[in-house]
Amino acid sequence: MTDTQTRVALVTGATGGIGLAVTDRLVQDGFAVAVHYAGNKAKADETVAAIKARGGKAIAVSGDVADDEAMTAAFDAAEAEFGGLDVVANTAGIMLLSPIATLKLEDLDRMHRTNIRGTFVVSQQAARRLRTGGALINFSTSVTRLQFPTYGAYAASKGAVEAMTLVLARELRGKDITVNAVAPGPTATPLFLEGKDQAALDNLAKAAPLERIGTPEDIAEAVSFLAGPARWINGQILFANGGIA
Repeated sequence: MTDTQTRVALVTGATGGIGLAVTDRLVQDGFAVAVHYAGNKAKADETVAAIKARGGKAIAVSGDVADDEAMTAAFDAAEAEFGGLDVVANTAGIMLLSPIATLKLEDLDRMHRTNIRGTFVVSQQAARRLRTGGALINFSTSVTRLQFPTYGAYAASKGAVEAMTLVLARELRGKDITVNAVAPGPTATPLFLEGKDQAALDNLAKAAPLERIGTPEDIAEAVSFLAGPARWINGQILFANGGIA
């Protein structure tokens, strides 16, 4: 069990890309962390071992974010280990790209299950479990503003994330729990970089006034802000994109 001064976070999708950077940043901020994974147990165990090696507190928890029983068990495990939860950073999501006219409906359903139902399930657990002074941070995308071709179904799923985030913030009136979403722009994760040549990356870098592509650490900084000092920011979508939109 942690002492009463240690804040506790559960990070979904914590084993790759932005989720891993968020996990690392919250550990740096002094959080004990429940490292959630869906399928990559080896990476989760490696992440936990690395956190413990540098003196941090962490456990691995598993489950499909869209499975309410699995996520109930994950939240239960975090509470049993650490005594409670103060922050939930819900980075888990999938992105399947295609023009709307040719998108396979099974791909639409997959994104709906993970991005919409999964966010709903995790948000529901967070609303029930977070301690006073807690924070839920969901994940949207700057593509809801950028309207890039082939991103239609993905952006639609994240539009739903924004809607439920804003409503939940109002529903938790009086509980001293903030609910916000981070909406990253182009970010140099392995998934994002895959299949893009240098010219495409250079063009994306020029789109932002800061003239670079974001890093996972940039996004983790925004999560750290919402998880810690940003108590007067509530019911908002924070666009972390270098000014691209």
